[in-house]
Parts: sequence; structure tokens; C-alpha cells
Amino acid sequence: MRVGELARRTGTTVRALRYYEQSGLVVPRRLGNGYRDYDPIAERQVAQIRELMALGLTVEETRPFVESLANDDDVCAAAVATFRSTVAGLQTRIGELTAQREALDARIDTAARQIVTGPPETRGRPADLIGRALPELRFYGTDGRPISLHDLGPGRSVVFVYPLTGRPGVDLPRGLLEIPGARGAGRDNWLRDHHAEILAAGAARVYGLSAQSTGYQRELVHRLALPYPLIPDPQLTLAAATGLPTRTTGDLTVYERLTLVVTDDVVEHVFHPIVDPASHALDVMRWLTQRRTVG
Repeated sequence: MRVGELARRTGTTVRALRYYEQSGLVVPRRLGNGYRDYDPIAERQVAQIRELMALGLTVEETRPFVESLANDDDVCAAAVATFRSTVAGLQTRIGELTAQREALDARIDTAARQIVTGPPETRGRPADLIGRALPELRFYGTDGRPISLHDLGPGRSVVFVYPLTGRPGVDLPRGLLEIPGARGAGRDNWLRDHHAEILAAGAARVYGLSAQSTGYQRELVHRLALPYPLIPDPQLTLAAATGLPTRTTGDLTVYERLTLVVTDDVVEHVFHPIVDPASHALDVMRWLTQRRTVG
């Protein structure tokens, strides 16, 4: 089997095969004309190398496994030892990463406790958006996919805009409870719990949007197992383009809570203010159901 054929069959590159040869793992015969010729077992050897590297082993650490294939042996003691060493290394790395994450979380939580909110900053009325298309702003959701607010798609899109979400056991910033609707900022699980019902009531899709960072919101999606993406807008570009109400303190600015219903890329309704976030999902469902009945 020539090198190009082996590369095609194994989904690798000729360059990688050359490296495996230099490492003494997959060694071809040399024909009289100088061409490399691989035995059929080379395909299994390359597949073994790639599978083990995907598990975190280095090329050199795959040697016991590759050699056992060449010798038609069962997995040897050296291979088992390699597995154990790799697992131990992963456990160490996991511990290091966990410690780093906890240290960063502690810094975030300490900073959050020191925030004092200021008076509202509103450059326009949210209700003025009704009948208009949202500005041509492009974000990346927590699922990594691009989201264009001016092109959300056909049907009704529900966009929940909220101040911020706290962490378990961490007090909300001082003064944050003065923001209308902020009392639900630490318990937004109702968005997750009523997601299916909101869709059944007539929404085609659901998003959440806040000024929190992508990393913070990704952690939130994972922790709460949210079935829909969040939109990070740390620069408050939507507020700058539409005049949505915000609150500012020091270097932190957050959105006031409101909900946009965008139908065929035009704002059809705005819920604002939202005094009781815990029951707001029911208000949205009732509104959607009524509109579907009327339509």
C-alpha cells in the first residue's frame, strides 16, 4: 500500500505518516524503486495511534499499543501502565484547572459584592420599539452560533433582557434590588422550566440577553441546564442603538429587565417594566396564546 493510499484510508496526512515512520511506529518497506510500501496492518496501527491521541496520549505513549498490534499480542503490561499514567496526569490537570476556576469565581464574587447601582439611564422608551426592526447587530450566543437581532427568523422570537444572574451563595450587588425586576436575577430557572410551554404557546425561539460576559453566561447555561442560548452584550451595543434602560455604577452597567417579542423581525410587543420576574413567564405565555388565538 502506498503512502497516499494509507493516508486516504486512515483520514490522516502524508506528513503525519512520515512522522510516525520517523518515530519507528509505522515503518514501511522500501521497494527497489525507493517507494514506500505499507503492510495492511499499517492501517490498524495508524487508527490506533489516532484513537489514543484523541484520548490525550502523546505519539510516543502509543508505542506499546502499536507494537502489540505488530506482534499480534494482547495489550501488554506497558500499555496498561501508560493508560494509568495518562489518567493520573489528567486528574492532576483537572485539579489545577478546578483551582484556577474557583480562584477566578472568587474574584468575580468579591467584585460583585462591591457594586452599588446608580440611577437609571434611559435614552428612549422601550415601547417606542414596537413596529420597528431591531438594529443590525450581530452577536455570538453561548452555543457559539451567530445571532443577528435584525434577522432572527420567521415567527415569534422571545428575547428576555435581564440585569445579571448571581451565583449560588453569593449576595447580589448592593443596590441592585432597586432595579425593576432585579429581584429575580438570581433565580432565572423559570426561563428554563417554562421554555417548552413558551414554545407551545406560539414562540418559534427563545433567547436571553444581558451585559454579562460570554464566559459568565456559558457557566450559567451549564449550571442551570438552559435549553436556549444566552446572548452576551458586555458593551451594551443594543442599549446604545435603541435606548433601552440601563443602570450604571462605577465601571459596571446592566440592563433593566424587559422582554421583547419580535415577529418576522419586527418588534411586536415589549414587556416593561417587569416587577415580578417569577410570574413573568406566565404573562408571556398568556400573551402568546391570545395572539395565536386572534391570528
